[in-house]
Amino acid sequence: MNNRNNILLAYYGDDFTGSTDALEFISRAGARTILFTEPPTAEQLQSFGGLNAYGVAGKTRALPPAEMEKLLLPAFEQMKASGARHVHYKVCSTFDSSPFTGSIGKAIDCGVAVFGNKMVPVIGGMPVLGRYCLFGNLYARMGIGSQGKIYRLDRHPSMSKHPVTPADESDLRLHLGKQTAKKFGLIDVLQLDKPVEGWKEAIRDGEEIVLIDTLYESQLVKIGEWIDSLGRDKTQFSAGGSGIEAALGNYWNEKGLLKQRTEWQKIEKADPLLVISGSCSPVTASQIVHAKANGFEEMLLDAVGICNDDTVSEVVIKQMNTFLGQKKNVIVHTGTKQTENLSSERLGTSLGVLARDAVAKHKLKRVVVAGGDTSSYAARAMEIDAVEMIAPLVSGAPLCKAYSKNKVMDGLEVNFKGGQVGSEDYFEVLMKGE
Repeated sequence: MNNRNNILLAYYGDDFTGSTDALEFISRAGARTILFTEPPTAEQLQSFGGLNAYGVAGKTRALPPAEMEKLLLPAFEQMKASGARHVHYKVCSTFDSSPFTGSIGKAIDCGVAVFGNKMVPVIGGMPVLGRYCLFGNLYARMGIGSQGKIYRLDRHPSMSKHPVTPADESDLRLHLGKQTAKKFGLIDVLQLDKPVEGWKEAIRDGEEIVLIDTLYESQLVKIGEWIDSLGRDKTQFSAGGSGIEAALGNYWNEKGLLKQRTEWQKIEKADPLLVISGSCSPVTASQIVHAKANGFEEMLLDAVGICNDDTVSEVVIKQMNTFLGQKKNVIVHTGTKQTENLSSERLGTSLGVLARDAVAKHKLKRVVVAGGDTSSYAARAMEIDAVEMIAPLVSGAPLCKAYSKNKVMDGLEVNFKGGQVGSEDYFEVLMKGE
């Protein structure tokens, strides 16, 4: 296999927040990793030097299957050409998708078409983020990085009411089975106790996608060993949340292929902090309420108006600039009670333009971007070309350094937060740093 760049893992994230989640766990394992906004050329990979892994922060989570295919097939071909040992299609840990929007099944079909693997492993859980898969059924904690209750996915107070892809099925085999014609197998939680060599006994002939239960973090090393064994002869394609990065990273640490990283850059206070949010999660809503009670200023955008004419109120822009000029922390958001399926592209782009202009005008050092579907568009509007992790302030949403051809944006500290991530004081934590 062509591995001229020594790339152990390449991944394609279905949105930006989820892509930084994967970035965190493979970086923690000690892999020098850069996350790009577009599939990188060989020259771009070599320009960073010493890369062990890289990611592409896509926007497929908000796209219909036909548009996904147009993006994924050439992206996967480019990843294959990089000589990566593993290529992972990274999805939200709650598998947000439907046959019509962000279809994970379509992404798997594209991966199989390019990489030709007879079997695609899918990790169902990520315990450190409060995601657990038992006998194929996914359970999720309310709020990543919090002590919220754990719910079966189809009964989750937030995910069951998602405005675009509401969770109505907890069995991931049935959920994904609506999106692809491929047959599913399962390595269940009882099988995980057996030696890896015996896992094949649980897979029947003709099962092309194999879901792997995940209950305890300690199980990840063994799962990583099994997935890595599948990638010895040619690039192995997989799908799932950041459990893939955690499993492979933990296994590579155990084998001495990577050395776990435990020391990170000290993070100073942001003065002021700008938060832009397209999230309609109740978790983010509670974080906004908490931040307001602790001195943050709130600016609410007309989400419907933006989607109709791409216009952001001049009054909002002026008020935001006034607050930032006074060194006040500001949250600009599109509303936390959206019931309509609004355009992620228009909302994310408008938020990103606001942030880019604010960074230039006020020389901001740090920006938080909240919301999965809108984050990919916001990052592109901010003219971010790539990011690299600099500190793990909150699990699942690392603080990163931005790379940009725009000198104003180059070096910006940026944090991408999924709707379910964080406790109530999340924005305060990102403002204060370490």
